[in-house]
Amino acid sequence: MNLCTQVVLILLSTITATAVAQSSADDPTSPQGTQARGYWVDPATKLMWAAKDNGKDVTWKQAMKYCQKLQIAGYSDWRLATLPELAQIYDPKLEAPGLAGYSGKQRAFTWHVKGNLFLTGDQWSRIRPTDDRGRPTGYAWHYDFNEGREDKDPTGWPYSDAGMRALCVRGSQD
Repeated sequence: MNLCTQVVLILLSTITATAVAQSSADDPTSPQGTQARGYWVDPATKLMWAAKDNGKDVTWKQAMKYCQKLQIAGYSDWRLATLPELAQIYDPKLEAPGLAGYSGKQRAFTWHVKGNLFLTGDQWSRIRPTDDRGRPTGYAWHYDFNEGREDKDPTGWPYSDAGMRALCVRGSQD
């Protein structure tokens, strides 16, 4: 093989590798480009997820406001997810890099979440249980992407919001 042929093959190999990397980063359903894009689109549900949660402790009300004010990729109709939506992006076989612990005292951690989303704690859900009269109780649901389970905790003072985060989504609701 002559030098000219070798150079052409190297160039073609480089161009192909670059094209594959770019197409992966440009594809909104590809987890490889999630952080660069700022969002990920779940190919199964077509929901658009923020690439990362808010990154610090928030109350349920603060989480709701955070998502309502969020603007990513030209969209401003973000919201907290429902429990079924959060459960759909849990996958015990996946390990996405993130952080765990309380704000200011976090350590590297992996979460079992699709889309290579960057999480830093348990995620609030927009769901709040109601009493027999239909009034919201003092609890709110959240999802744990480490254990793959939902739970409810008291909200507001004197209860802690430590480790609770806002992961925003946009698209159809159930």
